[in-house]
Amino acid sequence: MKTLYPEISPYTTFFLESNSNHRVYIEESGNPDGIAVIFLHGGPCSGTKPDHRRFFNPKLYRIILMDQRGSGLSQPFGELQHNTTQDLINDMEQLRQQLSIDTWLLFGGSWGAALALLYAQQYPNKVAAMILRGVFLARREDLTWFLQEGANRIYPEQWQKLHDSVPESLRDNLFQGLCAGLWGEDQLAQRRVAKEWSAWGAQVSLGNDFQPDKMPEHVTEKMVKQVMMELHYAKHDYFIRENQILENCHLLQAIPTIIIHGRYDLVCPLEAAATLHKALPHAEYTVLPNSGHIAKGDEMINVLINATDKMAEQL
Repeated sequence: MKTLYPEISPYTTFFLESNSNHRVYIEESGNPDGIAVIFLHGGPCSGTKPDHRRFFNPKLYRIILMDQRGSGLSQPFGELQHNTTQDLINDMEQLRQQLSIDTWLLFGGSWGAALALLYAQQYPNKVAAMILRGVFLARREDLTWFLQEGANRIYPEQWQKLHDSVPESLRDNLFQGLCAGLWGEDQLAQRRVAKEWSAWGAQVSLGNDFQPDKMPEHVTEKMVKQVMMELHYAKHDYFIRENQILENCHLLQAIPTIIIHGRYDLVCPLEAAATLHKALPHAEYTVLPNSGHIAKGDEMINVLINATDKMAEQL
């Protein structure tokens, strides 16, 4: 059973300057002459964490973490202007060129998996390989499952709190009601929506490990901004055409790919990974019988480390 590699610190950090007011936080760790890999976090807006460096053998990998626009340590936090999927793809490509990387491994989970696929479809010749965990395809049906016709039937008690955070007159369309609350002038309503959206996401992600009493009592401005960014992407259909990812998978057939998905993932149901595998039949496809959405737990960590070790041997 493989475990995370030991803790390491970055050997360099900097901000990638954009053609807007965004400054994108970048860090590098591991071997400067190793295999370049970029870690693509989920969310949008979840940001990277120190443990994300530990999925890769530091002797073999040049480990690049990027906080996407408005996320993590990127500045300004929560900024929505000039923050689209294409902007994130442009940042990745600008970064690749700035670091003089010919090709790199894309490692992405959830929204990060969608971003990896979209980048690879635009720049297939720049992608050496992909490791995709907890596949998210950014279809309307994926949001529908998460919000009102799927996960709500698994956790009806917590979903009811989300539903009730919206004024009764707006509950016929829950998503529009949530957006109205977030972008409205009533700050109490804004904080109520942000709190219940965060709790709902934690419940669906963590399952039985969710502890409501561990949720912050005070809703901070940062929490509101993070939720606004998540819904900013969702209300714009993640800035892509419906089924764009699946329709463009013919561009990815030559890229070595590993797909990893937990059977108990209720944020991104297993159907998404199975459908992606049909579009990428060459990919190595692993279903974890006891894992959910979060990249934690012995089973999930073991398979992810196996995947990065395997790619290190191949690349």
